[in-house]
Amino acid sequence: MSAPARRLAELRVAAMLLTRLPVGRLAGHVPTLAAARWAYPLVGAGVGVVMWAVCAGAAELGLPPGISALLAVAAGVLATGGLHEDGLADLADGFGGGRDRARKLEIMRDSRIGSYGVLALAIVLGLKVQAMAGVAGSAPPLGPFVALAAGSRFAMLAVLEALPPARADGLGHAAGETGGWRPWAGLAVALAVMLPLGGAALGLLAALALAAVAVAVLAKRQIGGQTGDVLGAVQQVSDGAGWLAALLLLGGG
Repeated sequence: MSAPARRLAELRVAAMLLTRLPVGRLAGHVPTLAAARWAYPLVGAGVGVVMWAVCAGAAELGLPPGISALLAVAAGVLATGGLHEDGLADLADGFGGGRDRARKLEIMRDSRIGSYGVLALAIVLGLKVQAMAGVAGSAPPLGPFVALAAGSRFAMLAVLEALPPARADGLGHAAGETGGWRPWAGLAVALAVMLPLGGAALGLLAALALAAVAVAVLAKRQIGGQTGDVLGAVQQVSDGAGWLAALLLLGGG
């Protein structure tokens, strides 16, 4: 298989992992999750385009910014199957309700959602919708949607690089290979989609980084590393922080 064909296959694996968007079936050699990790930001950029299209379409119909933003967030949830939101809820339940590391990991693997998870989702999604509405206004700009969706997926990749797997199995372990060119390729994609935002890109990067570091430090202290739920929480929290930064830096549309 040629190098371009391998990269395309890796991109499709990343899309299969992070979204519910149809990308067809892979025949022959199937790349590992670790090999596909460079493409997380690229997949995120696609999700950002979907969210922007829904927000812009709703605004064009004359819907208020708050409703347009809520529909955009709903479109993102549908596009990803709520994967990252589920991770945030599981992390909140585990860290909030577990007495020790083993119990926290056990709770995080439970498919049921508890009060900590509900509260975490309500706060993060509520903040995101409100901030997005303030940025989008009546003419939603494409740039922040793509930049933050890609940047928050790079935050996941960065935490994969920085933290060891907390389990001997699961998504965090399967995708947890470190080093090589792949993290740099992911960073290049994230930076490329942020460049059109000009000076505001630095503020958004700072917000994304601070939020990702906060979740990573918490995960290291609570369970000793990363899991798929930790990565989902990183995406949600950094995305929310990015939208708050965008509201402060970019204002209304």
